[in-house]
Amino acid sequence: MTTHWIDGKLWEGTAERRGDVYDPATGSVASTVDFASADVVDEAVAAASRAWQTWRDASLAARSTVLFRFRELLNANKTELAALITAEHGKVASDAAGEVQRALENVEYACGIPQLLKGGFSENASTRVDVYSIQQSLGVVGVISPFNFPAMVPLWFVPNAIACGNTVVLKPSEKDPSASMFLADLWAQAGLPAGVLNVVHGDKVAVDRLLEHRDVKAISFVGSTPIARYVYETGTAAGKRVQALGGAKNHMVVLPDADLDLAADAAVNAGFGSAGERCMAVSVVVAVDPIGDELVAKIAERLPGLSVGDGRKPDSEMGPLVTAAHRDKVTSYVDAGVAEGARLVVDGREHAIDGDTAGFWLGPTLFDGVEPGMSIYRDEIFGPVLSVVRRPSYEEAVEVVNANPYGNGVAIFTNDGGAARRFQHEIEVGMVGVNVPIPVPVAYYSFGGWKQSLFGDSHAYGPEGVHFYTRTKVVTGRWLDPSHGGINLGFPQND
Repeated sequence: MTTHWIDGKLWEGTAERRGDVYDPATGSVASTVDFASADVVDEAVAAASRAWQTWRDASLAARSTVLFRFRELLNANKTELAALITAEHGKVASDAAGEVQRALENVEYACGIPQLLKGGFSENASTRVDVYSIQQSLGVVGVISPFNFPAMVPLWFVPNAIACGNTVVLKPSEKDPSASMFLADLWAQAGLPAGVLNVVHGDKVAVDRLLEHRDVKAISFVGSTPIARYVYETGTAAGKRVQALGGAKNHMVVLPDADLDLAADAAVNAGFGSAGERCMAVSVVVAVDPIGDELVAKIAERLPGLSVGDGRKPDSEMGPLVTAAHRDKVTSYVDAGVAEGARLVVDGREHAIDGDTAGFWLGPTLFDGVEPGMSIYRDEIFGPVLSVVRRPSYEEAVEVVNANPYGNGVAIFTNDGGAARRFQHEIEVGMVGVNVPIPVPVAYYSFGGWKQSLFGDSHAYGPEGVHFYTRTKVVTGRWLDPSHGGINLGFPQND
């Protein structure tokens, strides 16, 4: 059973409600997790508020020491953490290991907090008047993270928030809660004072309490667009600073001069890695004539050889979906695509599975002849379903991408440098890849999309993450000096 982590220790109360945590590869209930009531959230916020009174005054050297220790502990325990992710999420071991590695890079960025919090200074802005800026913490911040990256997404936010002098209440997904508890224990081993990081589990009850609590100053969220909009509107109405990263419908534009083998490999890896359960997955390939037939054939011929099975098996390349309900929802889109007139090239419902038949399986699915009015194009499916849209020109391909309400990530595959440069200028998407299918920024840039993929003004992690978790104070000061003939304002002068 998983319970909350409050004030540096496991919560000792009795939960009013609990949820089941599944092993997606077998379909069986692996454990249970306590759901937090509003009162339990209040306990966590109170602990964070108390801790902030001292953590805010901790020196940059003390904070960075904790971060460096945490980084070493995370690196030493990354295999165990990845195994927890695979057991509860279902992604294959290599995907889980990659998630932990990207999380580690964000921790390493936050280790540089003494450099990142350097303010500005202007000497003699006016006669014997200096002006300088300082960045200070906000207080208690809430982090609400999704099921698809149970280690990486919390570590997009928590290291920067803590490094900047804030305290945190983390509400991870109830579908795979163990990773967050593992991380909380590592933070404690690293010497993080009790109450600086708290973890509460649950559902909308816990989320709503964080959004309305007057002592929570900021909220970071990653999830679907409808919930991101709700979090943003509710949180800002309560006077909070909010960054809410929403859904996506990521396109990959393939021009006629592209290396089609490279493009097909990229489409398979980016479309079906982690069973398509990631906000940067490619879900639409826009094939620019005349290469549509050849590209679809190359993608299709790769799919039968994709090994779908238990993520703990070393030869598995794609695991199950996270829950039966989500698997059924994704499968319903396959039915809808056929009904709406798209051509089902590869049916994932018929894919051979190397695993327990009770697991939450759906193999890689490929549609051709998809148009923007179809639900398989319009909706964020969040599963292993790849749609091919065909267009006769570069210009019309760009029109398709820019007309989409989402703007998270996009890629172009081409050997024409001029076309790539034009594309990165014209496309209305926050993260762009050139011959790179999943353009997730490195830790010293920031992650986030445009349009309905982001609510708020700040992207996640990197420089914008530090900015989000601090507020700037500007000081204008004059120190009177009699030796310079300073103006006597009635203050006593030293001899």
